[in-house]
Amino acid sequence: MNIKLDIDMSPEELRRLLGLPDVEPIQREMLDKLRKRIIEGVDEYDPIKLLQPYLTGTLAPWDLVHKMISVAGKSSKSKGTTKESGAEKGSG
Repeated sequence: MNIKLDIDMSPEELRRLLGLPDVEPIQREMLDKLRKRIIEGVDEYDPIKLLQPYLTGTLAPWDLVHKMISVAGKSSKSKGTTKESGAEKGSG
């Protein structure tokens, strides 16, 4: 048995239906404060410092992946050189 239900509603209507809070005023206030900080400190504006609290937690796993790849690359190079030198000894 297949049941297909097609509901046509706006995101605002869905938010109200699910009982989720309206965060638009808070979001606007935060963006206004952000704009004000950017305008006031144009000379000292550094986007990385502004986004640093959000990036610290998300970039850590990528740093780990980068280290794993570099370690794997180094170990494969060292294994490759020993195989090549062994093959050269056998053929010589």
